[in-house]
Amino acid sequence: MSAASIDAPLTEKADLLFLGCSYYAFDMDETGKLFLKENKEKIGKVICFGTSAMMKSMKKPMRKVLDALGIVLLEDEFHCRGSFGPANKVRPNDADMKEAQAFALRVIEKENMK
Repeated sequence: MSAASIDAPLTEKADLLFLGCSYYAFDMDETGKLFLKENKEKIGKVICFGTSAMMKSMKKPMRKVLDALGIVLLEDEFHCRGSFGPANKVRPNDADMKEAQAFALRVIEKENMK
């Protein structure tokens, strides 16, 4: 298990893929969409995480893309405020990062119990 950029294709199957990507105009960014399309055969389930100054979740735009590709999006999600211009200048902060880590560990434990 390791973190990697979505600029490169997956080199092996990801049974559980934590995917963080950016929002633009209330939609998933094109880089994230392309990564999913090019790697759909290697992706089992996706769990989304992200930050946004305005949106409270990225599940709706991500679900739209994943459903079209036949990839399962888990219900759990980590989301916190992110900086954008003058909004949320100190986010994500250390507390957000700790919560993201705890979230990831909970999801992995939950999936391993299935």
